[in-house]
Amino acid sequence: MVKAGPRNLITDVPGVRVGNASDSKLKSGCTVILCENPATAAVQVLGGAPGTRETDLLEPHNTVEAINALVLSGGSAFGLDSGSGVQAALREMGVGFAVGTQRIPIVPGAVLFDMLNGGDKNWGRYPPYRELGYEAAHSASSDFSLGTAGAGTGATVNELKGGLGSASALLQSGTIIGALVAVNALGMVTVGQSRHFWAAPFEIGDEFGGLGLPQPLPRDAVKVRTKFSDAERDANTTIGVIATDLILTKAQTKRLAIAAHDGYARAIWPAHSPFDGDLVFAIATGSSGKVPELTEFIDLCATAASTMARAVARGVHAATPADNDAVPVWSSLR
Repeated sequence: MVKAGPRNLITDVPGVRVGNASDSKLKSGCTVILCENPATAAVQVLGGAPGTRETDLLEPHNTVEAINALVLSGGSAFGLDSGSGVQAALREMGVGFAVGTQRIPIVPGAVLFDMLNGGDKNWGRYPPYRELGYEAAHSASSDFSLGTAGAGTGATVNELKGGLGSASALLQSGTIIGALVAVNALGMVTVGQSRHFWAAPFEIGDEFGGLGLPQPLPRDAVKVRTKFSDAERDANTTIGVIATDLILTKAQTKRLAIAAHDGYARAIWPAHSPFDGDLVFAIATGSSGKVPELTEFIDLCATAASTMARAVARGVHAATPADNDAVPVWSSLR
């Protein structure tokens, strides 16, 4: 049996810290994943409308082998500025890829669309995301908030608030894997019009309510329900990170990112639409000092999917209400 790590957060993976920053008036924010030591990284994009920063360097055939941080942000394309704030913080810390006398912090990132969620987006000449990224980097620790926090502050799914979710799993081999995700999907995370999560088969304990799947499944379980208005249709994207303490090549790390996308498909119906920018980053810290055997890597990829599915449900489950919300939170459902 797979067990959750002690925190049930991505920070159960040694060498990973997370920081959140948000603005309640803006109804948006960002989340930073800091690597205590440079980590092997990769990315897989399966949604049709992504917004990204420095993802080309993560491909296995490109030169840079490791990253210093990742950033997930609200704000659509404006949110890409959050990476500059993280870079500024890391430069002050003396962290980055060494080029002569200079250090260049390597900070890939991705954004989600939360511009029509009732928040005040009249920020003046420059958007606030650079400063939010800087703040999030300086707040990074082993413990952080879920739900309406960080990049999940203004997130929504169909008919509910989304949120920031995280989960971890300890494999029988002792390997640890963790997931972090900002859930802002076009589709639904619950079965039909029920309170039950699609991710229920993978739940550990009652980490997102302990309801299981509805028995029997409702007739409308497979009906495709999405954000219905023309404006809301484009207001999507689920962005996440999967992390492990194993030593992986860039190609293996890419395969891990691909596998973690199955967690979206297990937790969100439908997923990977033309109007989602669904993306998963993967990082391997190597802190365990172990290189996986083939069978362990298969287990790792399967667990990446189940852990990501749990993180998706936990993000929506933990969302909290705020003024001017356009949709209710999961906890208000009866």
